[in-house]
Amino acid sequence: MLEHMSTRDQLLNLLKTEKRLTVTEMSSQLGITGMAIRRHLNNLEREGYIQTSIVRKNMGRPVQIFSLSQKGENLFPKSYANIAVEFLEDIEAMKGQELVAALFQNREARLEEKYKQRIKSKTFIGRVAELAEIQNESGYMVNWKETSNGVFEFIEHNCPIYDVASKYNQACSCEVSLFKKVLQTGNVEQIHCMVKGGDACQYVFKAEKEA
Repeated sequence: MLEHMSTRDQLLNLLKTEKRLTVTEMSSQLGITGMAIRRHLNNLEREGYIQTSIVRKNMGRPVQIFSLSQKGENLFPKSYANIAVEFLEDIEAMKGQELVAALFQNREARLEEKYKQRIKSKTFIGRVAELAEIQNESGYMVNWKETSNGVFEFIEHNCPIYDVASKYNQACSCEVSLFKKVLQTGNVEQIHCMVKGGDACQYVFKAEKEA
């Protein structure tokens, strides 16, 4: 199967299955020169997909060992979303919709506390910028801009909780509520939503008018 992949993908798949390998071991298994292996490894390490460690032996030179980083592990499919949906469905079947709603509210409160630690004491534009940074760290792929004085367009091009939100729309309403709280404004409008057929999740934020 590996022979049909690019050298880069072959290395990633080999490290996924073997976990920890030296350049010599990778070269032997793939039939590629050590120099070519190192060139690809340097690129993968620079991009954050692999990590290295040094193993010192009683005799001879230390050996450099390569393995996937967490970012590299994330390249491979996970079924977390399906499991999360199944758990929520089980909870709903056993305890009812009220408990599911309470779980989303608890999540919103937890995120609010976490976000406010980073957003507090900032201007409105600073809060929007920091919110975008936080969302990007979670994989939302945010672009934002100020369209007029105190009015901002905020677009999330990816939804890491898409499968959950498709089944439980509370996830979307909780996000709107969360944004209102951390931005300290009641003027948060979601005008497009991916789970409702939109190409992205698009919001308009407006700063509260000063008294």
